[in-house]
Amino acid sequence: MTAQIAVAQTPEANDLLTSDPFALLVGMLLDQQVPMERAFTGPYVLAARLGSPDNLDPAVLTQLSEDDLVSTAAQSPAIHRFPKAMATRIQSLARAVCDDYDGDASRIWLEATDGRDCLKRLRALPGFGEQKAKIFLAMLLKSGRLPQEMADAQQVCDPYGEPGTFMSVADVTGPDSLQRVREWKRAQKAAKAG
Repeated sequence: MTAQIAVAQTPEANDLLTSDPFALLVGMLLDQQVPMERAFTGPYVLAARLGSPDNLDPAVLTQLSEDDLVSTAAQSPAIHRFPKAMATRIQSLARAVCDDYDGDASRIWLEATDGRDCLKRLRALPGFGEQKAKIFLAMLLKSGRLPQEMADAQQVCDPYGEPGTFMSVADVTGPDSLQRVREWKRAQKAAKAG
């Protein structure tokens, strides 16, 4: 059973992340240099501005001009601290999902042969490096979105897939766990500075 995603700033944004695999990918893409909950609210804001708050369609995004998408992303409040760069990355991500998965982002993980293949597919996406791909794989694992036969997923996304950890957005299930992730990140930052 898949769990409700609970990292965005509004219930409507969380509902979109839970029901729309591409919106979840976009939230992960936006999750850098802004607070997690703002990044994961971005897909809902963008979808609403495009006139479809219940769906963030990659095919629609590929048809927009880059200028139109950038201006939509940059409307106040902007979906990200760097709306132009992120709008361009979102459009590249939409193209990849359309070209490689016929517009169905869930095929990235549902058709993967195992956790290693899934990680490879995620790393191949525009804007997804090793760490982001591992965290997203952990999010899919912990929210019950991976096929049951993908038994190696936890090992592949190590250390992010461990049960009971609070290291990343993959561990956020609500306000309490969000706070624990923030505390862990602060401690890591302090350890590096000290």
